[in-house]
Amino acid sequence: MTAAHARHPDHTHQHSEGCGHVAVPHEDHVDYAHDGHFHRVHDGHVDECEPSGHTVHGDHAHQHGDGCGHVAVPHGDHVDYVHDGHRHAGHDGHWDDH
Repeated sequence: MTAAHARHPDHTHQHSEGCGHVAVPHEDHVDYAHDGHFHRVHDGHVDECEPSGHTVHGDHAHQHGDGCGHVAVPHGDHVDYVHDGHRHAGHDGHWDDH
């Protein structure tokens, strides 16, 4: 799942380890949760890093929610949960990988 290259304009904050935002491993980089969406540092600027398609996470019996033990990250109109190095989002009775 590769995100489209969409710059986040006028972004002066420098994301890095310890910057205060939740860091989430994503494919070959790290995303940072910021203001309800995810940022990726790329070639000296910051991109939005959003899923480009619908990828169902199969065989996921765990139900994410308050107190489930995984980091909850507000994302748009829902909450993603950081699990096994990626984000899960509830969708139509199943979990999607983000």
